[in-house]
Amino acid sequence: MLTVGDKLPNFKLKGTVSLEKNKEFQDISNDTYKGKWTVLFAWPKDFTFICPTEIAEFGKHNKDFQDRDAQVLGLSTDSEFVHHAWRTHHPDLKNLPFPMLADIKRELSSALGILHKEEGVALRATFIADPEGIIRHVSVNDLSVGRNVKETVRTLDALQTDELCPCNWQKGEETLTSKLQKAG
Repeated sequence: MLTVGDKLPNFKLKGTVSLEKNKEFQDISNDTYKGKWTVLFAWPKDFTFICPTEIAEFGKHNKDFQDRDAQVLGLSTDSEFVHHAWRTHHPDLKNLPFPMLADIKRELSSALGILHKEEGVALRATFIADPEGIIRHVSVNDLSVGRNVKETVRTLDALQTDELCPCNWQKGEETLTSKLQKAG
């Protein structure tokens, strides 16, 4: 699995971006949002139980990510048409403000190293990459455990300080770097 310090792989995938006729799909690549932080999160399968809770929660926090100059990208091994059908029929997913990427050939999931060994679907992985595409954070949950989107926002905040941030640090609090500078 790729980890902190690695570069996000190059990719070009179909993204489900809208329910509006003739505007449903768009090619999305690692260059589409060049110069922004990237929050890429993967889920195992559409039309399941835990996945929509996570996807909807990322949608609810999309403005938080935008305020931090970060683009959220969702990813699964389902097709863009399955993503579209799910968005059409699930009330919490209808108005998602970020692309749902279709990795049907499993190229990006394989390059990231996040395919479940038995199931062949993406694990619940979250990657935060800086504007140069360098991975700065990775977390992976088992298929049965949803992630904490607020923790992803907190981690992005900490990374963007480019300072030493202690356990449970929250945006606006003093960093260890600033405490050391005061003490020095």
